[in-house]
Amino acid sequence: MKRFVRGDLDGFFGLALDNLILLLVLSALCRYVLGFPDALIAGRILPGAAVSLLVGNLYYAHQARRLARDTARDDVCALPYGLNAVTVFAFVFLVMLPAKLAAQAAGAADPARVAWQAGLLACFSCGVIEFAASFIVERIRRATPRAALLSTLAGLALAFISLGFLFRAYANPVVGLTTLGVILLGYFGRVRFRGGLPVGLVAVALGTALAWGTGLAPSGPPPGAPSLHLPLPVIGDLIASFRADFVVSYFAIVVPMGLFIVAGSMQNLESAEAAGDRYPSRPSLAVNGLGSIAAAVFGSCFPTTLYIGHPGWKAMGARAGYSSASGVFLALLCFTGTLAHVAWLIPVEAGMAILLWIGIVMSAQAFQATPAQHAPAVVIGILPGLATWGALMAKAGLHVAGLGLPGGAAFSAELLPKFLQSDVHIAGAFALEQGVVFTAMILSAMTVAIIERRFNTAATWCGIAALLSATGLMHGYQYAFGDTVLALRPAWPYVSGYALMALLFVGARWLTLPQDGVHGSH
Repeated sequence: MKRFVRGDLDGFFGLALDNLILLLVLSALCRYVLGFPDALIAGRILPGAAVSLLVGNLYYAHQARRLARDTARDDVCALPYGLNAVTVFAFVFLVMLPAKLAAQAAGAADPARVAWQAGLLACFSCGVIEFAASFIVERIRRATPRAALLSTLAGLALAFISLGFLFRAYANPVVGLTTLGVILLGYFGRVRFRGGLPVGLVAVALGTALAWGTGLAPSGPPPGAPSLHLPLPVIGDLIASFRADFVVSYFAIVVPMGLFIVAGSMQNLESAEAAGDRYPSRPSLAVNGLGSIAAAVFGSCFPTTLYIGHPGWKAMGARAGYSSASGVFLALLCFTGTLAHVAWLIPVEAGMAILLWIGIVMSAQAFQATPAQHAPAVVIGILPGLATWGALMAKAGLHVAGLGLPGGAAFSAELLPKFLQSDVHIAGAFALEQGVVFTAMILSAMTVAIIERRFNTAATWCGIAALLSATGLMHGYQYAFGDTVLALRPAWPYVSGYALMALLFVGARWLTLPQDGVHGSH
């Protein structure tokens, strides 16, 4: 397989832009929420993130070339890889910000450094969880129906990729709809632009020109002069982060985040296999975990993960080159201090249609790569992701109204009856949001078993759901000042609900008769 093909340029724009957005977001959160100095952000956190992005993307590109060689194919697409959006927000607001506030209250000389060290511990611990899980994840993946794995990704792709960028496209229709038209024409219409121009390049170039022409870009004054920031190990600070109070305080955050990344990576491997590229689970997840560990060693507080979207990148013609090119490009931006310059020059709106398309393809794959009779299971697996999006939109609306912000009232159970006045059962959305990956996968797998009349298997999945609810990894939430967050304590109503479902399915052989005369395996 060639090192770089035409489709790799399209894939590069999508993957690099996705990670570029997250790098800008985490930079802003570190600066304005945590109050980190620019020297810490530009000198430690961004270079550390760049190390993980570079190492991981180079490995997955190599892995794709090796698979292409072993299978004598030239259509193998590398696993997409990058920063994890969920952990960016979780670690900022649930780990580092509380650590900083606690340090300030204790009179620490440098609260920002204490908060950064707490983030290092969280990132390192997530990497260890990912690495350890790589030795058992293949067994779990083979025991889980494909519909359950793919529908979970479809729901998250629809909610957090397609819907978000669809809103953004319609908020800026001149740029958004024009670039969306380019993407739909090139990828769904299966045509090429004259002159051999890649579809992604046309979309980004046209989107950038329209953004500048309509005043959407540039945003703010041009950045200052760039400066070189090479990555350096921060072993001393990492060792200092292994404090008993940190471990006790943030265990309830780090463990669910690590398991969330593992579950998502497992689902992405299944998605890649459904698209024709079967990668071994153990090295794929092990390198994923090592990437997060490397990030922490070099100063980043943010884990990496296998991305959703492999079928989309493969469909646009991306192979291995897009992965290595993205890793090198992002590393250069972070090492040379030019991250803000690229973001100033090329607005997000210029390339967002590519990411919107990725979400569409991911959702379509959940139906195309599973048996037709499992379609209801796919739909039910999509719903928790959409519910999570709805919960986030509701909380964003509350923030706009001044709740959960400095000077406003804190989130509390008093919100529930107010939502009920509009017949919105927001408590259900808050519960679905916590452990959404597990909930979606279990509901879908349970539905597959019911469709196939394997009722004892369905009961087993209900038992797993009850167990996860009893540990607090699913559905158990508590109110923070401006959010609802996972609480690692038993969610007893959901334990009872899943237990009753399990009893119903176990008794189905005596309580029911098949309508079509075909007896399934109980």
